[in-house]
Amino acid sequence: MVDLKRSEIRTIEEAFSFSPGYVLNFSDRTYSEFFEDEFGINIDDAVYHTHGTSKGKRLKAFIEREDAAVVAYVLRKLWEYRCSESKPDLSSDEEARIQSKFFSVISRIEGDHQVSRTDALERFKSDHTLEELILAIERDITAHKPAAALDRLHTYCMKKFAHLLEMRGQPASREEALHARVGRYVKILESERELREMTRRIIKSSISVFEQFNHVRNDRTFAHDNDILDDAEARFIFEGVSAFLRFLKTVDSARFGS
Repeated sequence: MVDLKRSEIRTIEEAFSFSPGYVLNFSDRTYSEFFEDEFGINIDDAVYHTHGTSKGKRLKAFIEREDAAVVAYVLRKLWEYRCSESKPDLSSDEEARIQSKFFSVISRIEGDHQVSRTDALERFKSDHTLEELILAIERDITAHKPAAALDRLHTYCMKKFAHLLEMRGQPASREEALHARVGRYVKILESERELREMTRRIIKSSISVFEQFNHVRNDRTFAHDNDILDDAEARFIFEGVSAFLRFLKTVDSARFGS
């Protein structure tokens, strides 16, 4: 359950609503389909009618009713959808202001305002290389260099998912791509425990995200002689990957931080 200030609700409305009651360019049908296809959620359910039946009011009820990790994930996916569609006629400064305020709200939902934004990175085994890697990421983020941190975050994820596989007797080769490791881990996790449909969809959708992360790391970071991402986009990707790691920890808490 998420308890937001009125100013934070207004920030979300500003990010997603072009007029009262609407959410982005969704019709009632496409809004329902988006929640069903992406998350396995029936946003038309009466439990989300506490404020009314408009798309905006159902989103507000959803935010108030559901767990913080789920709400943060859904808001991030809505932002991704917003970025993929035609944007309102805003100046770059105004767009940057909206994005900054919006992700500040997400940070509070996730609890980031109280801890380091690198709290998703865990020292999951005694390893000098891992320790130096995490310290380097923390230095990059503290120095406001998210693009530099992405290359190392990719390396961290390679090590993390190799570790999770090895704990289950499934070694990972050096040549295996990150998304392939994530895909194998997800299959094992599904076989180990029964996952709610929404949780299963969120986890499975991550495989394509990590596949794209390979391209970002290879083509848009300091891993090679590349034109790097701008800070806003790099920070968005960093926070998105970190949010998924936090979410996954809640699902696989018994082994995730081992």
